[in-house]
Amino acid sequence: MSESVTALEPDIAAAPVLEPTEANESHGPEPVIRTRRLTKKYGDLTAVNKLDLEVFPGEIFGLLGQNGAGKTTTILMLLGLSEPTSGEAAVMGLDPAWEPREVKRRVGYLPDAVGFYDDLTGRQNLRYTARLNGLRRDEAEPAIDEVLDQVGLTSRANDPVGQYSRGMRQRLGIADALVKSPDLLILDEPTTSIDPLGVVEILDLLRRLVTERGLSIMLSSHLLSQVQSVCDRIGIFASGRLIGVGTVDALAAQFGDGTAVIEVGLELPTPADVDRAGTALRGIAAVESVEAPAGGSGTWRIHVRPAHAEGRVRQDILVAAVNSGLRLTALRPVVPSLDEIYRVAIERPIVKRTGVKRRGSGRQAGERRPE
Repeated sequence: MSESVTALEPDIAAAPVLEPTEANESHGPEPVIRTRRLTKKYGDLTAVNKLDLEVFPGEIFGLLGQNGAGKTTTILMLLGLSEPTSGEAAVMGLDPAWEPREVKRRVGYLPDAVGFYDDLTGRQNLRYTARLNGLRRDEAEPAIDEVLDQVGLTSRANDPVGQYSRGMRQRLGIADALVKSPDLLILDEPTTSIDPLGVVEILDLLRRLVTERGLSIMLSSHLLSQVQSVCDRIGIFASGRLIGVGTVDALAAQFGDGTAVIEVGLELPTPADVDRAGTALRGIAAVESVEAPAGGSGTWRIHVRPAHAEGRVRQDILVAAVNSGLRLTALRPVVPSLDEIYRVAIERPIVKRTGVKRRGSGRQAGERRPE
C-alpha cells in the first residue's frame, strides 16, 4: 500500500520546536517545511549534509537532483520514516522525529514506487487506505468520490488496479495521498516511467490541486524540464547539499556570468539597414556585444552587462529602433533553461564557474560533464 498509511511509531512528549527565522519573524507566512542543518549519515557516507530548506504555503517546490543526491533521504526524514543524525526539521510546525504519527496525518506521500492490491478496484484500495487512516465510512465515501474525480479516475474506479496503466496508477497514488485531506503533499519522482501525455496530465493535476485545495506540494525529480514547467521555486541538490534555491530567474542570476541576453527581431531589407541596425544596437549603454544573424535578417542577440540592466536596455532598443527607422518584429529576454542552470550549479565544486551557457552565446560553463 501507499506510504500515506499511518505509521505505528509512538508519540513522544516535549518535542523540540524550531525557532522562527529572522525573515519570518516580521512578515510572511510560516513555512510548511523548515529544516536547519539537517544531516543524515550512514557510516562514513553523508547522504544529507547540513540542509537548510523552507517550503511555503500554496507553492509547488521542486527538489532537483541526480539519483543518489539525497532527495529521498530528505523526504524520509521529513516524514519521520528515518531519524536524522543531527539538525532539526519542522513539518506543519511539527518535529517528525518526535511526532511522526501527527505528521503523517497532515501530510500525503506518494513514493516513487506506488504499491496497491492489483486484484482490488481503485475504489477498494482507497477504502482500505481510508480505514487505516482512521476515516469513518460516512467520511470516507465522499472523500473517495472527490479525489477520484480530481485525479480523473471516476470512470475506472471500479476496475481492478491490475488493469491500470502506469500513469493511472500514479494518479491513483495521488488520490490515495489526498483521501485524508492533507495540508501538504510530498511526491517522490511522480512522473517516472510515464508516457509524455501522462506526464502532462500529472503536472496539470498538481497545479489544479494547489489552486482548488490550497495544498502545498514538494516534489523530487531528476527530470529538469518537468520541474521547470510546474514548480514555483526549485532547490538544486547535489551530493547531499542544497547548492541553490529560488525561481528559475533567480537561479539563472545566481549561477549566471553576470550578463543577460535579449533577442531582437528586425526586418532589414537592405545592407544599409543592417549596418544601421548594428550601429544603433551597439551604441546602447550596457550592451556588451551584438550577434547579428546570418545575412542580417532574422533574430539578433544582444548581450547585456550587468544583467540587472536588461530591462532598461530593452526600453532603449525600442527607442533606438524608432529613432533609426528600423522595423522591430520581436523583443524578448532569454532566460537560460533549467538544464543549463543545473549543469553549471553541479559543476561548481569541480571547475571554476564562468557562467551559464546561453544558447548561441558562445559562453562556456566548463567542459566536464556531471559525474
